[in-house]
Amino acid sequence: MSSRELVVLGTASQVPTRHRNHNGYLLRWDGEGILFDPGEGTQRQMLRAGVAAHDIDRICITHFHGDHSLGLAGVVQRINLDRVPHPVTAHYPASGQRFFERLRYATAYRETVPLTEAPVAGEGGVLASAAGAAGSAGSAGYTLEARRLSHPVESYGYRLTEPDGRRMLPDRLAAHGIRGPEIGRLQREGALVRDGRTVTLEEVSEARRGQRFAFVMDTRLCEGAQELAQGCDLLVIESTFLDEDEPLAIEYGHLTAGQAARLAAEAGVRHLVLTHFSQRYGDPSDFERQARAAGFERELTVARDLMTVPLPKRR
Repeated sequence: MSSRELVVLGTASQVPTRHRNHNGYLLRWDGEGILFDPGEGTQRQMLRAGVAAHDIDRICITHFHGDHSLGLAGVVQRINLDRVPHPVTAHYPASGQRFFERLRYATAYRETVPLTEAPVAGEGGVLASAAGAAGSAGSAGYTLEARRLSHPVESYGYRLTEPDGRRMLPDRLAAHGIRGPEIGRLQREGALVRDGRTVTLEEVSEARRGQRFAFVMDTRLCEGAQELAQGCDLLVIESTFLDEDEPLAIEYGHLTAGQAARLAAEAGVRHLVLTHFSQRYGDPSDFERQARAAGFERELTVARDLMTVPLPKRR
């Protein structure tokens, strides 16, 4: 079975605390790893979480504030030091090209790994389409897209969408005497002649909705955040402030716990992960309490450093 899970490397906003490292999140999607917002200290958090440089295929940076990007220099150099055997692609706001270059070449090192720069501009859009890993059961790849958010500096959120597919039904396959290699052939061709009768794929399977994941960091409530969250199986979203500090959230371009939860509830999110907490708050249960009070009733996680969150099982 393919592995899809979020590894939380850090959950602090702006200033790390004794218990919260700066941001950093690795999404394992079948055989691929996508590193989001590597803040300062990400390389050490990777070591503590059992994440290797070899696990990284893409890097996605939402914006160039330090708590979301200062760890990039160390991560890039580690990728080259370890001679990662595959190319790596980096997505980031095009308006921050100078910041990316400064971080990529912050100090001298030997480049051994191809790093493709693929910046995001305008309102965003589709960035990449990845095929499923060969030989990986349940692996159908994904489409990666970005949407512009509302923050004092240009910021983008990211979303992965797995293509919809079909789930084979063993009882119906057995009823038609279809087994072994014939199942794969039916999936590829859409129909199969069996005992003089044509059996279609629809007769022996049912629609399977592809999984959806979104990563929404520093932003006010906006259309982009709503589009990214729509119908997600797992939504990772900032909740920098508690609701009583909503004026501060609006001023600095952030969300409160209640705002994030209402957005998730309206978007039909199955599992909500709150993160990116201000150092002014010490009790993480306050974020859960306010999210529940805002009407989010499904699975909810208040992120902690070094925790792993699996994607929900397919519907």
